[in-house]
Amino acid sequence: MRIVIAEDQALLREGIVALLREKGFDVVAQAEDGPGLLRILSGHKPDLAIVDVRLPPTFTDEGIRAALEARAKYPGLGVLILSAYVEPVYTAELLDSGGEGGVGYLLKERVGDVKAFVAAVESVARGGTALDREVVSELVRRRDPDGTDGALGALTPREREVLGLMAEGKTNTAIARALVVTPGAVEKHISNIFSKLDLPASDEDHRRVLAVLAFLRTG
Repeated sequence: MRIVIAEDQALLREGIVALLREKGFDVVAQAEDGPGLLRILSGHKPDLAIVDVRLPPTFTDEGIRAALEARAKYPGLGVLILSAYVEPVYTAELLDSGGEGGVGYLLKERVGDVKAFVAAVESVARGGTALDREVVSELVRRRDPDGTDGALGALTPREREVLGLMAEGKTNTAIARALVVTPGAVEKHISNIFSKLDLPASDEDHRRVLAVLAFLRTG
């Protein structure tokens, strides 16, 4: 798995690089700004880009803009955004950007949870999602505050809870552990979710991503 990183804070960037390399990932290049990210993407063709949402020179949205441009140019690229704050507008733009690659949005403080961070990296690189639980909660609140939004309104509270955990990139086993239910019960909930969202039988991972996008995209 080939990874590039765009982060202007040298200490954090080097820490992430060291962590990933220790876990066996191939970090092939680093950048400090948006143009630098696009240059190293062109030269290295990685599987995943880890990008700070705010980069020089203005530290507003240069990172997300570069990430969106990268996804348009390299449709299979996975993008994992890191941010110091919950910024649902940027997350929604990332989810709506199309492309075949996975998408993720984590608060920087989550990097300290090494196991969860590595799981997020792996999920996004495989084409899945890994969204911070606080981001998921905010997107759900904005997307469907009264629980009546079309097909999503047909989901039971437990099914919506399962779908929220899917959005975080959790496996069926992890969802079962979080909800204190059996993996079989989780599988049944997910099957019901696919049916209610009218997602036809196909690759299981692909349907999970489609379900998450249906759940979180702003309308």
